[in-house]
Amino acid sequence: MSRYQDEFLRSIESPELFWAEQAGRLPWFTPPQTILRYDDQGHARWYEDGELNLCHAALDHHVEQGRGELAAIHWDSPVTGQKRTLSYGQLLDRVARFAGALRELGVKYGDRVVIYMPMVPEALVAMMACARLGAVHSVVFGGFAPHELAVRIEDAEPRVVVTASCGVEIDRVVPYKPIVDEALARSAHQPAACVVLQRERHEAELGAGDHDWATLEAAAEPAPCVPVKATDPLYILYTSGTTGRPKGVVRDTGGYGVALHYSMEKIYDMAPGEVFFSASDVGWVVGHAYIVYAPLLRGCTTVVYEGKPVRTPDAGAFWRLIADYRVKSFFTAPTAFRAIKKEDPEGEWLSRYDLSCLASLFLAGERLDPPTFHWLQERLDVPVIDHWWQTETGWPVAANLLGLEPMPIKAGSATVPVPGFDVQVLDREGRRAVAQEQGAVVIKEPMPPGCLSGIWRDTERFHSAYMAAFPGYYLTGDGGYVDEEGYVFIMGRTDDVINVAGHRLSTGEMEEVVGAHPAVAECAVIGIQDALKGQVPVGLVILKDGFTGDEASLEVELIERVRQWIGPIACFRQVLVVDRLPKTRSGKILRKLLRNIADGQAYGVPSTIDDPASLESVHDAMRQHDVGASGQARME
Repeated sequence: MSRYQDEFLRSIESPELFWAEQAGRLPWFTPPQTILRYDDQGHARWYEDGELNLCHAALDHHVEQGRGELAAIHWDSPVTGQKRTLSYGQLLDRVARFAGALRELGVKYGDRVVIYMPMVPEALVAMMACARLGAVHSVVFGGFAPHELAVRIEDAEPRVVVTASCGVEIDRVVPYKPIVDEALARSAHQPAACVVLQRERHEAELGAGDHDWATLEAAAEPAPCVPVKATDPLYILYTSGTTGRPKGVVRDTGGYGVALHYSMEKIYDMAPGEVFFSASDVGWVVGHAYIVYAPLLRGCTTVVYEGKPVRTPDAGAFWRLIADYRVKSFFTAPTAFRAIKKEDPEGEWLSRYDLSCLASLFLAGERLDPPTFHWLQERLDVPVIDHWWQTETGWPVAANLLGLEPMPIKAGSATVPVPGFDVQVLDREGRRAVAQEQGAVVIKEPMPPGCLSGIWRDTERFHSAYMAAFPGYYLTGDGGYVDEEGYVFIMGRTDDVINVAGHRLSTGEMEEVVGAHPAVAECAVIGIQDALKGQVPVGLVILKDGFTGDEASLEVELIERVRQWIGPIACFRQVLVVDRLPKTRSGKILRKLLRNIADGQAYGVPSTIDDPASLESVHDAMRQHDVGASGQARME
């Protein structure tokens, strides 16, 4: 039996013993005796009688072990021309002081803090400071519009909001304080204080209840670590739901720490002192796990990058960072390399840098398309690893475990299930699919440590969204299959959540925004394939009778509405006015058929359709407006 098979079988057949061994590698205040317990609904709860603090495990512990001079963070910001390195000792000092500042503002164990910041070291300081106090942080991506921020503030009810005066992009400066102010004006919940990190490019005007970060930190007394239960929440991270109402995924503390530490060694093959670079954002789950917590728990150096794959200043940006900081393992989304490939199709920038330090390249957030995989594989003398996971799981579900037993790579596959994840494929009746048969990808309970412990303040939604469809299984919302060798192939979402440049966004939420326009009678938003971003949304609208305005102007208005309510990250840039939408006789819009047409696939007229002519009408409209590959679609 191979090392992987042995470890995987132990994790499935003896999960308590397996995860007790892994827990023993973290510095607990009170080591757990009860490793696994099931709650009233049959869901796993890990290490419930253990006590620890993840800030202590990620910072204090390493300083105590003599790693205080080791680099913890390399910050590189080509958009501002700044660089900075913080050692473990320096980072610990700043975190302890900022935790003291938050404590002075009334933040205590169990309170929430919303963090709305760009990719700067202080974002990590704020997250770790919350963990140090036993407070729950909720990081919101700095590109989200005031409405989206307000929804999250209302749901999390933070005692304090932490932000920066601005974010800096390639060609503009984005003031953050006005966004926060507008969000607070819309929110029914009002935090006690707002802390603002002033940046040189744009300083914010502070008002009542606002505090300057530097002033607070300079005057604060360092705060000690507060012991918390392993089952206490570490953070809330909002992810798009199919209803348009964001779901606050709750991550526990102990199980998360154990899982991330295990993954850094067994998946990414990282040892203390080595450099890990994840080109993501702290607003996303990848940033939480593999910019902040996992590298620091493992005693590695993490690279924090404020820039883009291209135009900061060129398509060699990633290669420069890898060479400059001697990165061993690099992790990003496939869309980043599609952008690089577009500007540098022959990979000429790559040859200008010494990449001898690089041992592996990991990609996730969306399916790694074979053309991008082969482009990378031909140019890099390292394994190009596609792996699959979700905000909800918190760490990889399927991967090529380089630190355990590297396996042959298959284009289009995320390789094999990670130990702890009993991945299965079920048909609609709940029967296990045979090899190569597509179906719903599920994970048999118990879910391993590190996965979501619930939805913030919505126990029923947690069960109905993930556990009710197939009792005893977590429903991933992805479709796919497993081949004869056990390799997992993820083919795409089975709900209306689309993947735009590695970011999950709800088309249902976009429909709510578009449908609220007074000229729109009905609408549908679908995600279509895009060579650069993986998927992009396209809106189809039916106008109310009597509309006399200009359709081109209306399209601009609808695009701007989505931009204002959801943010530029939605990439909503195309709207088609149609006479009618294809529906079933029960009134359900046939969105899958619309996607097939837009993506240039063959399609048939289903027997359940109410008006067959509507399908051809929409197809003609898509062809005329050059939507996706609709010109290649044909009716069968």
